[in-house]
Parts: sequence; C-alpha cells; structure tokens
Amino acid sequence: MKIIRHLSSSGQIEHAIQHADGRFELLEGDLFSNPKPSGKFVSPGKLLAPLQPTAIIGIGLNYRKHAEETGAKIPERPIVFMKTPGTVQNPGDPIEIPVALASGEVDYECELAVVIGKKCKNVPRAKALDVVLGYTCANDVSSRDWQLKFGGGQWSRSKTFDTFAPLGPCLVTADEIFNPNALPIRTVLNGERVQDWNTNDMIFDVPALIEFLSGSTTLWPGTVILTGTPHGVGMAAKPPRWLKAGDSVTIEIDGIGSLTNPVVDEKV
Repeated sequence: MKIIRHLSSSGQIEHAIQHADGRFELLEGDLFSNPKPSGKFVSPGKLLAPLQPTAIIGIGLNYRKHAEETGAKIPERPIVFMKTPGTVQNPGDPIEIPVALASGEVDYECELAVVIGKKCKNVPRAKALDVVLGYTCANDVSSRDWQLKFGGGQWSRSKTFDTFAPLGPCLVTADEIFNPNALPIRTVLNGERVQDWNTNDMIFDVPALIEFLSGSTTLWPGTVILTGTPHGVGMAAKPPRWLKAGDSVTIEIDGIGSLTNPVVDEKV
C-alpha cells in the first residue's frame, strides 16, 4: 500500500493509506507496529515526509554509469556516509542553498530510499528484504565544494545542511515492490530530464546494502538507507549545472511517485 504522512486540520500528524481511487484512509497505530486501516476517510492536509527517520545512512558511488562519469574506480565495498535526521525536508517545501556557511556548488541526486521496518543485525542477504518496511523517493542534495574542496576528505559536512534530504511523496510498502533493483528513476530540473536510468545499475543492490550495513551493527526501525544516484548529476555536466534559487527539482521513481521541491537561498 501507499502511505502518506500529513498534517491534519486539527494540527495532528497522521498517516493515511492512499487508495487507488484517490481516497485517503486514516491508519491507526504505530507505523512500525502493524498499523491498521481505521475505516475513517480523511482529506489530507499539508503533505509531510513519510516518516521522521531514526537514522539516515547514505551510500556513495553506487551506480556504474555514475562512477564512469566521475572517473572514479568501482568500489570494492559500499562507501558509507551519514546524514542527520534534521536534513529531512517535506514534499513541496524548499531546498535551501547554504548562505551563512556558503556553498556555490549544490547538486541534486535522485535516489531510492529504503526504510527499515524491524530492529535487525547481521541480516543475511537471503533475508534482507524481509526487514524492509517500504520505499520512497529521496533527493540526496549535496554541496560539492564542501564535499571535494572544503571538507577535509570526508563527506558528512557536504550532506548535512538543513533541507538536504527531501523524502516522499509517500511510502510504498515492500509487498508492492517485488524487486527494488528494477525501478526506472529520474530527476527533472526545471522541466528538463537530467537523470534517467534504472536501479538495476547499482553496484551493490538493496539486499547487499542491508547485509553490509547490518553487519555487527543494529539497524533500528525508521532507519533510511539512501542507495546512491545514477549518472547525470550536475557536477558531471559540461559546464556544471548547480542548483540555484528559483529552480524546481523533481525526483521520480516508477511505482512510488514524484517528489518536487523548489530551491531558495537560505535566509540569514
């Protein structure tokens, strides 16, 4: 099923099932504890990111064509970085270009986000998809100057500015996506399709990532795994294509939906 998270007319944060006929049915119970349809239909208010993650784990350089466009060597093991939960942004709300700690090279990255639904550790590949609650669209917004010039060789500063992890528009439960590594994925920037590929190009597929990330490490319900981006990022364009105030960025994944965010300058 497709699950949205929204702000009700009374100011409450609620989850609801998005039915195929366009109606929204309120969910009762915790998202990670077998929530039940309530039989109560609602008119959704402001759309929120489908969850507030307990952790956000990013994977770098995980598409073969993306590695080629950047001239990078194919990694032997997944490249891991972290984003803070404070980076999460709602569908429709703005991505902010950092001004106080300035960046002039902010990039888009369409990504499939995997949401862990069960506390787990040392998950074998064969059972990896059993711990997945569902999937959503993500934009792993990245400051390339802080990633490659100012960050001292680590990526976290470049990935953790406010609004740098838009998620949405909904969470599609795992039972509706048989193979997460067979999904067309795109970025549309100001009406132009700039990334257009398929999750089957991942170097490390979703089961491999879960097996690796859960190795000797507990993953908690609500952990979001950003699985990497395909080729076509702004950094690799000639000339480079950096996000700027006034832009509009849409991430599309077939079977999940479209996540759109405007771009503004940070107010300081």
